Amino acid sequence: MDTVLVLTIGVVVFALAFDFINGFHDTANAIATSVSTRALKPRTAVYMAAAMNFLGALTFTGVAKTISKDIVDPFMLDKGSVVILAALLSAIAWNLITWYYGIPSSSSHALIGSIAGAAISAAGFGILNYGGFLKIMEALILSPFIAIAGGFLVMSLFKVILKNRNLFKANKRIRYMQIGTAALQSFTHGTNDAQKAMGIITMALIAAELQTSDDIQLWVRIAAATAMGLGTSIGGYKIIKTVGGKIMKIRPVNGIAADLSSAAIIFGATLIHLPVSTTHVISSSIMGVGSAQRVKGVKWGVAKKIVITWVITLPISATMAAIIYQFLNLFF
Repeated sequence: MDTVLVLTIGVVVFALAFDFINGFHDTANAIATSVSTRALKPRTAVYMAAAMNFLGALTFTGVAKTISKDIVDPFMLDKGSVVILAALLSAIAWNLITWYYGIPSSSSHALIGSIAGAAISAAGFGILNYGGFLKIMEALILSPFIAIAGGFLVMSLFKVILKNRNLFKANKRIRYMQIGTAALQSFTHGTNDAQKAMGIITMALIAAELQTSDDIQLWVRIAAATAMGLGTSIGGYKIIKTVGGKIMKIRPVNGIAADLSSAAIIFGATLIHLPVSTTHVISSSIMGVGSAQRVKGVKWGVAKKIVITWVITLPISATMAAIIYQFLNLFF
């Protein structure tokens, strides 16, 4: 069998594996607040998230097109299949390491950093599409700050609305509303995160000259959505524990405020075809909500560890991908 075809098949397999791992790694963030407030039982939340992620992944393709052409031009990439395979192996390795330690790191940062690192290792810094790459980086950097502000504002609004209400009764009603916001959160996660694997597969198909445009084929969309849904059904309880309880003590009103603000930001990014880190956005929204309620109520030590992981993910994944590319290049 032709080497390029073998590499392309390898890319498809590992891209779907990345989506599967992303399902139980990142999707845990989307349901963490509803599980921690006991609005949903963990197993019920996981299955609901799996279904909503699948639907979200099938609905949009704009982010996939951004991933496929805005970091590196696949039409200009020599040994493109090797580059993409190295990037996937790096991103998967980093996701598994952070999942093992229960740290909610960013799959988006890991993947984008890995693509850049592998491409630079193959062809130098000139291979990057700097206009598109910087646009993606701006979205990744700014979205957590917008999420903190959004969480703070929504929670402040809820405090005004519920000022003269019986908090026990209000929290009881809001807990039921959290089922809807958790579903919305999972849907928006699918609209953004699942598309990253679609973009990677499309890059590989272009590099192998199996397609000549950046259109996302139907089988790619279905395969990526299925992998994300299956991964979600496995669940990511370590991440749920960190996001749902270790950043702050979450009550139903906090959970719904965090869900609404983060879902709006993620879906907004999807509509303008920009990838964002759902992990960053959701965790930052929770920090914003906690700050609005009581600054000292946020466990800033845990938040600091999460932020450090956010910062180091991109350079570490880029370095890992560069090394993996050089290793694969010995054989291909």
